[in-house]
Amino acid sequence: MEGLRELLHNDILIAGVLSWFTAQVIKTILYAVLNKEIDFSRMIGDGGMPSAHSATVTAVAAMTGLTGGFGSPLFAVACIVAIIVMHDAMGVRLETGKQAKILNEMITLLEALGQSKLSMEKKLKEFVGHTPTQVMAGMLLGIAVAAIYYFVFL
Repeated sequence: MEGLRELLHNDILIAGVLSWFTAQVIKTILYAVLNKEIDFSRMIGDGGMPSAHSATVTAVAAMTGLTGGFGSPLFAVACIVAIIVMHDAMGVRLETGKQAKILNEMITLLEALGQSKLSMEKKLKEFVGHTPTQVMAGMLLGIAVAAIYYFVFL
């Protein structure tokens, strides 16, 4: 029971989860405004503005620095992990999303030309990675959430 209490009072974890949740809500609202439809799958989906991955890892790193010191080894580890996650979101994951979109368009075109149905159970996910702007927005959101949580609640 003590472990659960400690988990629920872990400020670094709470900041990360709050930042992820905030990014997902913003992403869902922006999607609804831009596409004139509500898609609640965006609440748990990848890709889009802002990057929830970037917001989460940045909030964790920022809160680690705020609570444990910006010179601590844990802050250094959190920063390196954040950099790797954000770089990956803009690199491999972004390219994967672009490739998925092209493949989905090719399959639709081939089917429209009368080719036999290809054995795809469903379309490939196109929202996978992030643009640099989406990553930057997520990073700034993560810093803001961590700072607000730290200065208001701690």
